[in-house]
Amino acid sequence: MRTRIRLLTTLLRKELKKPQGLLIEGPFEKTMMRLKELIKKEKPLKIISVGDVVSRNMAEQGISLDILIVDNKVMRKPIQPIKVDTDQTLYANNPPGTITDESWTAIRRAMEQKGRTKVMIAGEEDLLTVVTVLSAPEDSLVVYGQPHVGIVVVKVTEETKENMQRIVDAMEESSKS
Repeated sequence: MRTRIRLLTTLLRKELKKPQGLLIEGPFEKTMMRLKELIKKEKPLKIISVGDVVSRNMAEQGISLDILIVDNKVMRKPIQPIKVDTDQTLYANNPPGTITDESWTAIRRAMEQKGRTKVMIAGEEDLLTVVTVLSAPEDSLVVYGQPHVGIVVVKVTEETKENMQRIVDAMEESSKS
């Protein structure tokens, strides 16, 4: 069985450093307060976090996550796993700088689950915001950290899905057996 792996290009790396949604700047107390206001206003279908720090901050602030995608690392350094009650945990391998079919499958499965689902990534979850936006139902919110700046909130719409699909299409493709 062949597994497709999409690889990040140098050009895309620069593009993805820019926020892919609404940037909320500031310390976590401020960003979480603004996020709560946004959630109250938008009433999203699902709330999904990508990244350990943002997931922990959201959970500690009582924001009800449907899905959290973590790798037990911050800036590629191992950390204590975050403590969040979940109904189920899914696992996937996703090496740094890639998007694997395995991670697509796990995130799609997480979208179908009832209750809170954690997707535990062996490797790196950084690029999985792209997969998450493409897999989430419209009117969901996907939240990820913007290191040393704040958080980014992506409202899932037809337009944000098209933007994420362009990113996937621009990635180099590789496969392994």
